[in-house]
Amino acid sequence: MSMMGAIDLKASPDEVLASGEYPLTRRDLCEIAAMIYSDAGISLNETKASLVYSRLSKHIRALGLAGFRDYCTLVSSPAGAGARREMLSHLTTNFTRFFRENHHFDHLRDEVLPNLLARAKSGGRVRIWSAACSDGQEPYSIALTVLSLLSNAADFDFKILATDIDPKILGLARTGAYDETSLETVSPAMRKQWFQEVEIQGRRKFQIDDRVKRLITFNELNLMAQWPFKGIFDVIFCRNVVIYFDEPTQTKIWSRFAGLLPENGHLYIGHSERVSGEAKHLFDNIGITTYRRVANSIGRKA
Repeated sequence: MSMMGAIDLKASPDEVLASGEYPLTRRDLCEIAAMIYSDAGISLNETKASLVYSRLSKHIRALGLAGFRDYCTLVSSPAGAGARREMLSHLTTNFTRFFRENHHFDHLRDEVLPNLLARAKSGGRVRIWSAACSDGQEPYSIALTVLSLLSNAADFDFKILATDIDPKILGLARTGAYDETSLETVSPAMRKQWFQEVEIQGRRKFQIDDRVKRLITFNELNLMAQWPFKGIFDVIFCRNVVIYFDEPTQTKIWSRFAGLLPENGHLYIGHSERVSGEAKHLFDNIGITTYRRVANSIGRKA
């Protein structure tokens, strides 16, 4: 379903859905929704008008535009490509924390990693993908879990790929520096072993150790685009992202993940998400938002 169809322009296209410094009309919202759906698969409807207004109004002011109508004209034109990327950054949600939904990391540590680490120590290849890594707290949590079992894991062919659609948030992830409140869910022992207190631009931060960073590669990736992967992943984390997609897009993403997982490979998803629809037969639900790839004849194409 296209976003043009999701917002009914027949119902007063010039009606103001959110107002303040600039009025946001149904027509404006429809055009923004169509672009964000086309670019990132994110589904917006009229209930998100206030959110769209609050996140984009400052951007409109910074661009020196008169309002949402001029903004829509800009971001839909070739000259506005940069502003359109900024729009995507503003409209995507980047809430995360270390060891969020900690039952996933307990399962990873106790049920999945022992076999994967044994393979790595025997000279085998192990790959984990954090498919919407935000500011890095998820992949760093994965790496810390790995290092809790094998402190020199980076010496083996064990790699974590961390991707996100937002290049700005990836910059923060690569830095690996967090304020103290971000570390509330990190154990004191891990904090002492793997973080160093530093001062960055006059602010107190905690910098993650380079030995943790060595396990992770950060890359920009749009889940709706082609995935440039040569091999499969043993584990995929994609949490609290697919919930923003419509059902056909969700099914497509689950199926593409299945194509990159081996038999018995693991998929961890968000607390409000479920693998359902036509992709349901590709996975066994083995725990709370925890899935295992089942064997079938699907081709491994992304």
